Amino acid sequence: MNIGTNVDRYHTFINCQLNPETRQKFAGSKPRPAVTISRQIGSGAMTIAEELAGFLQNRAPTSCQWMVFDKNLAEKVLEDHKLPKEIAKFMPEDRVSAIHDAVEEILGLHPPSRMLLQQTIETILHLAELGHVILVGRAANIITRRMNNVFHVRLVAPLEQRVAQVMARNQLDDKAARQLIQQQDRGRERYLKDHFHADINDMLQYDLVVNTARIPHREVAHLIGEAVLHWAETL
Repeated sequence: MNIGTNVDRYHTFINCQLNPETRQKFAGSKPRPAVTISRQIGSGAMTIAEELAGFLQNRAPTSCQWMVFDKNLAEKVLEDHKLPKEIAKFMPEDRVSAIHDAVEEILGLHPPSRMLLQQTIETILHLAELGHVILVGRAANIITRRMNNVFHVRLVAPLEQRVAQVMARNQLDDKAARQLIQQQDRGRERYLKDHFHADINDMLQYDLVVNTARIPHREVAHLIGEAVLHWAETL
């Protein structure tokens, strides 16, 4: 992860959001919208999220530009809670099993997962409250489900297409790509089940579910963006 670059980006975002002039401008106005994206690996989530941020900014300009938080969300958690950067490697959603994780905690190899989880939750809630953010993964849809200003999206795609995407993106062969998909899919399912007693495949917890198989990523982003703008009028 390019921590320095990402830190600079979200510093700019946070400073803009907390600027007294910005806060005064939005005081008493409607809540600022935010979006969560839950995704299957290989469904194009990051490309779509970045395109969505640009679409929303162009269609409904804001003084603080929309920002995507994915891997840099871990960096934001570390900064918010003054934790060493090295801890980021213990925070992926597809971490090893709970038993393995507990053993590592006992051995002192990393902080308790419960602590990292609580700090992640606090950071996600703070970012969602600020608004104009797109939060990818990390059970953000579950964490923010009681917040009226957050729109929840799920991205899916057929396995064969996801395999092809992962092979190209990670320079893997077919077997390795399938293993990676299985590992991450199961890890993300376990992350929601173990920590939030939720089923990642429960489509009723999302406002919009998109199969990205036959729609270009740019068009998927625009489809989501139109839905978000229409929904935001009701806030």
